[in-house]
Amino acid sequence: MTETMRTIEIRKPGGPEVLTPCQRPVPAPGYGQVLLKVAFAGVNRPDALQRAGLYAPPPTASDLPGLEASGEIAAVGPGVTGLAVGDRACALLPGGGYAEYAVTLAAHCLPVPRDMSLREAACLPETHFTVWSNVFTRGGLTGGELFLVHGGTSGIGTTAIQLARMAGARVFATAGSDDKCAACEALGAERAINYRNEDFVEVLRAEGGANLILDMVGGPYIQRNLKALADDGRLVQIAFLQGAKAELTLAQLMTRRLTLTGSTLRPQSDAAKARIAEDLRREVWPLLDAGRIAPVMDREFALDDAAAAHARIESSDHIGKIVLRV
Repeated sequence: MTETMRTIEIRKPGGPEVLTPCQRPVPAPGYGQVLLKVAFAGVNRPDALQRAGLYAPPPTASDLPGLEASGEIAAVGPGVTGLAVGDRACALLPGGGYAEYAVTLAAHCLPVPRDMSLREAACLPETHFTVWSNVFTRGGLTGGELFLVHGGTSGIGTTAIQLARMAGARVFATAGSDDKCAACEALGAERAINYRNEDFVEVLRAEGGANLILDMVGGPYIQRNLKALADDGRLVQIAFLQGAKAELTLAQLMTRRLTLTGSTLRPQSDAAKARIAEDLRREVWPLLDAGRIAPVMDREFALDDAAAAHARIESSDHIGKIVLRV
């Protein structure tokens, strides 16, 4: 193992062009941590927000972007059990994925599913941790309920459609083109709604309303989401691409017994993320091992082409996940 590694750093807050190749020292794993030799790193919208100066990493995390990766364990720190040098793994990272090596807690690692490539495995942690914790743990989705996910062809959306379908829910999704709607329905959505020429509120109300909505749009969608919910419905907010503020009619929440909640993954405690990893290992990884669900891949870029990868994800033209080949 060399003492330095190739990385992509954020030279200053700004557009994709501020992502700059550089050399950094290889980090050393601490107690309970592993050093992952990165093969592929997932590209996610929080990376783009961090690059733009809108999403600061936690004080103890690497300042390099990258919240998920796959590869081989290169070293283990003291106190680590269940993982050894040479094991293939995919991992949720506190940061630092855009590099040849990254450090994370062993408890945040999961095995590469059977017959799955490292390229595909790099797409699993961020979306599966997010969807499981928000749709099932926080949102309480159960079989037979009507579930709506916005942005159905995003990494989150494609994951949510598949997991909700496996849970026996009726799955609806929104997307911005007929091709994207077709992709949602091919994944198992009962109905995909092209938000450019259909009103998802009308569609959902005609079905009796959604029991659960997963939203990353925010802004003007919040009031519309509440209208689209059935009585006793739940709205889970995980991002706000169109704004973090909205005007709510509290009487609607009270008289219809609606629940508005949400979360972000990165600021949660290490213990909370470890619990999500265990839930995934028990409930979701058998589905991946059996090939009953799989990540949807959009495009692969070389590590040095991280700027092009960010331009791709911010264009919203992608269907599924984008990865960097390290």
